[in-house]
Amino acid sequence: MANNEMMANAIRALAMDAVQQANSGHPGAPMGMADMAVALWGDHLKHSPQNPHWMDRDRFVLSNGHASMLLYSVLHLTGYKLPIKELKNFRQFGSKTPGHPEVDVTPGVETTTGPLGQGLTNAVGFALAEKLLAKEFNREGHTVVDHSTYVFMGDGCLMEGISHEAAALAGAWKLGKLIALYDDNGISIDGQVGPWFIDNTPMRFTAYGWNVVGPVDGHDAQAVSAAIAAAKATSDKPTLIVCKTHIGKGSPNRANTAKAHGEPLGAEEIQLTRDALNWPHTPFSVPQESYDAWDAKAKGLALEAEWNAKFAAYKTAYPELAAELVRRMKGDLPKHFSQLAVDTVVGAHTKAETVASRKASQLALESFTAGLPELLGGSADLTGSNLTNTKATPNLRFDANGDVVQLEAGNGSLIGGRHINYGVREFGMAAIMNGVALHGGFIPYGGTFLTFSDYSRNAIRMAALMKLRVVHVFTHDSIGLGEDGPTHQSIEHAASLRLIPNLDVWRPGDTAETAVAWAVALQNKHKPTALLLSRQNLPYAPKDDLGQISKGAYVLAEPIEVGMKKKAQAVIIATGSEVQLALKAQELLATHKIAVRVVSMPSTTTFDLQKPAYKSEVLPEGIPRIAVEMGVTAGWWKYGCAAVVGIDSYGESAPAAVLFKHFGFTPENVADTVRKVLTKK
Repeated sequence: MANNEMMANAIRALAMDAVQQANSGHPGAPMGMADMAVALWGDHLKHSPQNPHWMDRDRFVLSNGHASMLLYSVLHLTGYKLPIKELKNFRQFGSKTPGHPEVDVTPGVETTTGPLGQGLTNAVGFALAEKLLAKEFNREGHTVVDHSTYVFMGDGCLMEGISHEAAALAGAWKLGKLIALYDDNGISIDGQVGPWFIDNTPMRFTAYGWNVVGPVDGHDAQAVSAAIAAAKATSDKPTLIVCKTHIGKGSPNRANTAKAHGEPLGAEEIQLTRDALNWPHTPFSVPQESYDAWDAKAKGLALEAEWNAKFAAYKTAYPELAAELVRRMKGDLPKHFSQLAVDTVVGAHTKAETVASRKASQLALESFTAGLPELLGGSADLTGSNLTNTKATPNLRFDANGDVVQLEAGNGSLIGGRHINYGVREFGMAAIMNGVALHGGFIPYGGTFLTFSDYSRNAIRMAALMKLRVVHVFTHDSIGLGEDGPTHQSIEHAASLRLIPNLDVWRPGDTAETAVAWAVALQNKHKPTALLLSRQNLPYAPKDDLGQISKGAYVLAEPIEVGMKKKAQAVIIATGSEVQLALKAQELLATHKIAVRVVSMPSTTTFDLQKPAYKSEVLPEGIPRIAVEMGVTAGWWKYGCAAVVGIDSYGESAPAAVLFKHFGFTPENVADTVRKVLTKK
């Protein structure tokens, strides 16, 4: 048996054995892509099994994540800390081999994949981050950022629309170190894809500006390896390698059928497959010669040692750059961040400007982007509306050769762009930001309208699942955007985003709250943040204490502040633009000798994490609560509200002032609601 064939058959055997034992999983794709894995991992991939987080390793993404047993098998065989018992425990509770690859669960897994197309898009983010860091940190004679990103993907990934968004941007950005290997087997869950997937994939990627290699025989490891070598020689564009394969390769009766895709082969077929592959070993048994052929530990340590020597020389020549690169790859904020955050928040409080919270966001970003070079911004073709650009973040551009265009900064130095024009690609933007965050070195943020968060929702969920520091800037957050009408007016979106576990959602009401929201988002090292921001101007709400804002909710105004020397009879809870309604309603109620407390709750998700004592301090027991937010009422009842002034229908096309009156978002209606609650009490 040839060495390559033996290595590939080890993957096939482990994949079918693990799926059979779990009685669940996808054996066909791992069996079909086994030779592709031999070519990449055996001949090209730069990695170190004993140090999965080595900074300059190549990144590998399994976009068709249902083929997880391919990755688990290779990680086990090459020497990662993934013993055979974990493969035997495939898809079982508490194992390191979940049904789809999960980052930070399995050593060597770079990103969580499963929702098809997003892995490819994450890979674009990886490659972009590498390219930008290389331009920023490498110096002549000192190349310390120099790695490739490889991705395996299948027909399903290419059918998903996000693959178009990602591939188009990869071509525009000329990501020469991005190499995608397409498992072209013509089978999906419903069978032969011919009736529903007729794309000419090579021509499609050529049109994106990619280098296309193949088709090649995906079961000829030497041919695939040669194609990868050719791809690595192309520096000005990403490469697609089309690999013609047979799903379930080796299975006499299941190969080339949809049945090989998502169910165990069965004991009888597995034995027939073992015979056909000339693999006489018992389940989960791999001969030592196969382990020896796969073992990458020594090679990995040598590659890592070589890079360590390069980095030591770099550190000697450029100590400040070296320290900065290490800091950013660790994801640590600079030492001056705390003071920067304080200065930004206090500055907003002192100026007390009346601006839209989208503008307040830009004002905060002016400060944070100037002080944090790792901030990498962008917008899905709405820069002038989202206000995600700042003086410190010129637009990212690439020249004809694919090099990052550098511009002269204010101090005379040259800097690359730090604001990305993603085009109208909300989903692609969100998943690319996930890849950038996973790679390290940057904190990505990107903007669109809140109503279009629906486009990017699954990537937002994936960021929350992966615990990534990604910031979504969602402007035009309510019916307050006015004339564009219900297609653009957010109704259910705030409540919907708050339902995503581990997503921090902020809807600030003025410049200080917005600055605090940004400061919290930047410190959320293990969770993404969504900032919901207004189109319309919001007056500044005077406040005595800035320290409580970061807790998600705080007492903004007591009855004494409208001249009432008595305890509050009710609490009005408000977010964002509705804080002003609450304050004006408080004044109206005071004229009727009704005392109320106004609580600003810019972040329900943060407030919900506070200690019970603080929650009771802000929302005392026994006092009726009335919530006010221009969105669905559903999420507010958990706070024990007696009433909610909200909107449980879609909006209308009209000037904002007309809509506010029509839907009851007036101080008078809020005050009337409070009075009705107190009358019923």
